[in-house]
Amino acid sequence: MAALVAGIASGLVALGWYVLSAGGWTVWEGLMLACLAVSAPWLGLTGATGLIGFAIRMRASDPLSAVLPVMRQPGWQDAAITARTVIAVCVRCEDMRAVLPPLGHLLEELRRPAAQADRFRLAILSDTPDGAAALDEAAAVASLAAEFPAGTVRYRRRAQNSGYKAGNLMDFLDRDAEDDVLLLLDADSVMSAVAVTRLVRLMQADRRLAILQPTTCGHGATTRFARYFGLGQRHGMRIWATGQAWWQGSEGAFWGHNALIRIAPFRAHARLPALPGGEPILSHDQVEAALLHAAGWAVRVLPDDAGSFERHPPDLVACLDRDIRWAHGNLQYRHLLRRSDLGRVGRLQMVQAILHYVLTPFWFALLPLAALNVATGGSEDTPRIWLLVLLAAGFLLLNLTKLAGHAEALLSPGPRGPCLREMLREVAVSIAADAIMAAERTWIILAFAAGTPAGWDPQQRDGRRLPWGVTARRLRFSTAIGLGSVALLSSGGLFPVLVAAPVWVPLLLAVPIVVLTGGSAHDTAEDVPSRSYGSYQSPHE
Repeated sequence: MAALVAGIASGLVALGWYVLSAGGWTVWEGLMLACLAVSAPWLGLTGATGLIGFAIRMRASDPLSAVLPVMRQPGWQDAAITARTVIAVCVRCEDMRAVLPPLGHLLEELRRPAAQADRFRLAILSDTPDGAAALDEAAAVASLAAEFPAGTVRYRRRAQNSGYKAGNLMDFLDRDAEDDVLLLLDADSVMSAVAVTRLVRLMQADRRLAILQPTTCGHGATTRFARYFGLGQRHGMRIWATGQAWWQGSEGAFWGHNALIRIAPFRAHARLPALPGGEPILSHDQVEAALLHAAGWAVRVLPDDAGSFERHPPDLVACLDRDIRWAHGNLQYRHLLRRSDLGRVGRLQMVQAILHYVLTPFWFALLPLAALNVATGGSEDTPRIWLLVLLAAGFLLLNLTKLAGHAEALLSPGPRGPCLREMLREVAVSIAADAIMAAERTWIILAFAAGTPAGWDPQQRDGRRLPWGVTARRLRFSTAIGLGSVALLSSGGLFPVLVAAPVWVPLLLAVPIVVLTGGSAHDTAEDVPSRSYGSYQSPHE
């Protein structure tokens, strides 16, 4: 894996050197090469993970058991459910009319077989502050609890939300120790009974498994952005998770929801350390996984989203708001990288999480640097064919997991025409969205560097009308960079303008793109075929 990453990264830098050094060096070309060299290891890791994931899914007779050894044990599929499981959902100021019905349906299905009737219960863990919302929340849970035997549904609300979600969960585990495993769901999570019992049986079969995390697919997409974001996320994550599960093995990732947790080791080893100054850790999942790795427990990913759902942001502004929270949490990891009580692979995962945001300004800087190079006459001797090859290589590496996921879906049985149309639309939307996300993520990182604080507000889950004026103010950085870049590029003729169009056009048109893709998707997305497990009822049905 290391050799493959190094080969891809060094090849990309060598190609960049050849393209940029033609005719001598300018200051702007030197800076572009430096930005490319800084970004190359991340691009190499992304490309290598995608190549391995795609190879496994195409060549292995059973891709899931190829990366999850417990699935090769005979008889695990038919084992009786003996583990006592609590379904835990952490909520704060959520619409319980949307949260509770899927949970009630799941609990009813899990308890329907007589042998499993006492194996599953539900706990709603609330951090909602005092007031009318808390009273409504308690009443809604009480109404659900009345449909089940006494003690099956539990509601607990904390007066102080210390430690946020991670603190909420650990406080519950410290006070309630009667279960063996815990299914951790977010407020927007939906899982099928088939998916849940599969996780439980796998954990019963592997006694050293502390966390088992399936991938997820989107549900409830009411906007164009959510529809195409979900399609790309689903196909890309399937490839990424397969490749990552192969090279990370038992020291896999944890994404904090739709996951089955073995309670005893989690309670004993996954308590979060304090950050300098006493600030709570916000992105808790990576740290919890690293603590379990170091204690000798396995954390594994099941690269299959059958029966595992979550809500995606309804528009790009909501996605950016989520990015602010995630960037703040991920950048906190810099304080933990030297801790000896965290596993080495876990710390590498934290480095990946940091670089996901920190490297964006270096990658995005290539556009304004190239525009300045063109405006000062530094691009006249650039070999155009090899420049296009370099740009194509960069695009392919950035999007390899998603493109490979699309390819896998197209190679699966079923009609290909509708699938291909949806995928082409997704690629077009994602090219535009990626340019805007890169610009705005750069602005976020610069704002953090300047000391701007970040909040941790609840996510925007439902579609909404985005006002043009508010959106224009929010995206003023993207629009300005797009306008300035095309003005500088035009001084070099038509070729640089056309070559850079996939970046500057979305930036210049950021406001209408965001507003229009955030609009309602009247038609339902095509069901794109993918390999899955079992049968389940979709939340759309």
